[in-house]
Amino acid sequence: MNILLIGSGGREHALAWKIAQSPLLDTLFISPGNGGMESCGTIINLDVADHQAVINFVKDNNVKLVVIGPEAPLVAGLANDLSATNIPCFGPTKEAAILEGSKGFTKDICKDYNIPTAKYARFTDANSAKDYVRKEGTPIVIKADGLAAGKGVIMAETDTEALTAIDEIFGGSFGDAGAEVVIEETLYGEEASFFVLTDGKTCLPLVTAQDHKRAFDGDKGPNTGGMGAYSPAPIMTDELITQTMHEVIEPTVKAMNDKGTPYKGVLYAGLMLTEKDGVKTPQLIEYNARFGDPECQVLMMRMKSDIVPALLAVANETLEAIELKWSETSALTVVMATKGYPGSYEKGTEIKGLEEANSLDDCQVFHAGTKKEDGKFKAIGGRVLNVTGVGSTIAEAQSNAYKAIDVIEWEDGFCRRDIGWRALKA
Repeated sequence: MNILLIGSGGREHALAWKIAQSPLLDTLFISPGNGGMESCGTIINLDVADHQAVINFVKDNNVKLVVIGPEAPLVAGLANDLSATNIPCFGPTKEAAILEGSKGFTKDICKDYNIPTAKYARFTDANSAKDYVRKEGTPIVIKADGLAAGKGVIMAETDTEALTAIDEIFGGSFGDAGAEVVIEETLYGEEASFFVLTDGKTCLPLVTAQDHKRAFDGDKGPNTGGMGAYSPAPIMTDELITQTMHEVIEPTVKAMNDKGTPYKGVLYAGLMLTEKDGVKTPQLIEYNARFGDPECQVLMMRMKSDIVPALLAVANETLEAIELKWSETSALTVVMATKGYPGSYEKGTEIKGLEEANSLDDCQVFHAGTKKEDGKFKAIGGRVLNVTGVGSTIAEAQSNAYKAIDVIEWEDGFCRRDIGWRALKA
């Protein structure tokens, strides 16, 4: 069968790498792809915003499944238009993807369905938001309501930081995503990422993962889209997985069905594991309507099953027949980013040593913000590479990932050197 994968990041490279292994696959088309994905399939240039152009390509090339990687086309309704023309699609409709597209919507779902989450309030004007901050005090969390590429969250330690963040969001720092602000109490604990596949009826949990959001070692510095991840996450015990399914995931899927907008795709819950009297409780921070990046990379490295039947089962609402098998090995990925990220950074710098890194045992380099030009790899994004290692333990996977990083030559890049430290400490 022919499959079309939409996206260009490290998440999509990992998905392409995994889909390409399927014996069911004839041709994998990838749009727009990146510098490292040509080994997985055929790179094409589609205007993903032109839904009719995507539909025409699918019909002209006998594509039997479309896999939508990033959130923007989901929120824009690409899955709706594909489904309307009876094209199987992995990814939620825009009405369901609002779980990521609006933080306020998700918080309201939590309130209505008793899903554990932080106390919050929603605002459409700066003055009311500032009054709330002065009343509640700091530290406090200020969020742009809409999609902000993982950067619309400010952990304000002081009133000044909080008020400045409110002004910046309403002032347009995050574009349309800042038309509304959500303000939340600060939760304390350890974060974990939790993923399930769902066809709107069946919920199939994936193995656990945990990422590092902060830019610098020791989980310091500004929030980013993710500087590394590992799987499994020791913090997520079997008891916590069961609790998360019963108290967070299943009520959410029920809520979307109750609203007449069933959720079909991968549902990614960002959790804070708070603790009281020695008992940990999962609380929902936010939802994403797609695989996490860079968590997807470690999940794909550990998945033993063919992923294509699972993707098709979600699209066709037959997920109850699917069982996924996972490797007992650990996986860890380290993000190499351009110096200056998550702020401003230079584009077009050359990266060397990628073939040598990829040839090492127990290592896979997934590209994110790269392009290939005259046989050379150039960095064109903030998060550029996901250097991923596997091993019998997190420590061994970490060692393999950093061995590969050490043969990559890129003066304008940087990475954290402590990815996985929480798991090693545990």
